[in-house]
Amino acid sequence: MRIQSILSLFLFFLTIHLGFSQSKSTVELQIGQDEYWWGGVVAQGSTMPFLKPAKEFDLARENWNNQVVPLFVSNKGRFIWSEKPFKFKVTTDKIILQSEYEELKVQQSGATLKSAYLAASAKYFPANGVLPAEEFFTKPQYNTWIELMYNQNQDDILKYAQDILDNNFPTGVLMIDDNWQRYYGNFDFRAEKFPDPKGMVQKLHAQGFKVMLWVCPFVSPDSPEYRELAKKGYLIKKKGINEPAILNWWNGQSACYDLTNPDAFKHFVGILKKMQADYGIDGFKFDAGDNAFYNENLIDSYNKKALAVDHTLAWEKVGLEFPFNEYRAGWKMGGQPLVERLGDKTYSWNSVRILIPDMIAAGLLGYAYTCPDMIGGGEFTTFLNLKSDDFDQSLIVRSAQVHALMPMMQYSVAPWRILSKENLEIVRQCAVLHEKFGSYILENARQASKTGDPILRHMEYEFPDQNFATVTDQFMLGDKYLVAPVVDDKLEREVKLPKGYRWKDDLGKVYKGGKTYKLDVPLSRLPYFEKIK
Repeated sequence: MRIQSILSLFLFFLTIHLGFSQSKSTVELQIGQDEYWWGGVVAQGSTMPFLKPAKEFDLARENWNNQVVPLFVSNKGRFIWSEKPFKFKVTTDKIILQSEYEELKVQQSGATLKSAYLAASAKYFPANGVLPAEEFFTKPQYNTWIELMYNQNQDDILKYAQDILDNNFPTGVLMIDDNWQRYYGNFDFRAEKFPDPKGMVQKLHAQGFKVMLWVCPFVSPDSPEYRELAKKGYLIKKKGINEPAILNWWNGQSACYDLTNPDAFKHFVGILKKMQADYGIDGFKFDAGDNAFYNENLIDSYNKKALAVDHTLAWEKVGLEFPFNEYRAGWKMGGQPLVERLGDKTYSWNSVRILIPDMIAAGLLGYAYTCPDMIGGGEFTTFLNLKSDDFDQSLIVRSAQVHALMPMMQYSVAPWRILSKENLEIVRQCAVLHEKFGSYILENARQASKTGDPILRHMEYEFPDQNFATVTDQFMLGDKYLVAPVVDDKLEREVKLPKGYRWKDDLGKVYKGGKTYKLDVPLSRLPYFEKIK
């Protein structure tokens, strides 16, 4: 290993051990009584606006299983953007941002959250006028993960799809999750589990589904693909050593494509295009791009200046080749036609409560086309061997209601397996409601592709200076509908309606704005309000 590499590694570990900072720029944002800040980490949405002390977060090394963006915005028109990752921490009265790479500057545009966000968007991540596939907005999504986990197979996938039809749920996008392939880096279906994958996809298409496959950038070591890619120089290498690095991720230890190499990028995209040609696959769920996997102090990349987040970025750029795409980990890329999903949530009321603020955070970080995880949560262990009387069914119902009027919604655990007949019908109606609002959601998605506006918006974004900054359990769908789901086990809730308008609820009752109302909300009801001038 080169002496320079040894020295850089020594300095890196010394910095971690002693807590040294090589900060090039520090900015302190005062948390005043009237100014509130959002930014940085989608998965911290439930703590936004930032009000309570929080330990330091490093955008270069962490992502909390979701997207990170070097952007902060305030409801007083101020914002900060950085091209490189920075660290930040929250104290009792300020947010402290530190960058090792560039000068951080507070910029001003207007005096509202909306004006700050749109200025940052236009300048640093402008909307490019292109949308992901329209079906994401107009139809539900179905993911095979919770039902099948690592036992993805043709018979059960076809049964899952048939159950959707038999229970009168709308068709939509069907995602086949991890372990359909022989091993990582290989793109052949497991023959023992998929005797006729092309026929399977054709049948799913005939039933009205679009079909996506889970993929990752990792490659099983010492496989034929590994040897071929290593020979071509398409894999990330060990620091200072001309051989592939073995990276740790949740499915073990693997080599990894170096997608900062244009030839490796082209090769990987070519494989996926061939999958489409051979089997009729519509698109791909791109998983495992988390920045924590790629420590530039331990690896060498084709792009000699690549930071960990640059590998996340390169992984996201693959999705631009495919209108049917989905990502959970991300770095920047706001305004691009990429579908982002919230990180896997647990089966809990707390997870239901944080869906709205996390979705708000995603929108304020540039990700207009975001899906709120899987209904009931994406943590598969909760649902193993569940019987209908083993858990609180109302949580699944309320989770589905939260999803129903968001830009996208995704089922995974089969509602017909775990819900009573009555609760299953409520959850089915959520899918029907989403489909009913599909044209309106798509209209707002098209607007987002031109203006950068989020589809799902914070109340403060649409109605500044009405004391909505800390309201995180209701949201605006576009500028016309206020949505106020129940996010706990109660059968009532309060809704604060903006002044200057009348509001017609889901039952047809009209309310005067500028007041807070207490509503009775039986399990079958999702309260939403249409703005009336």
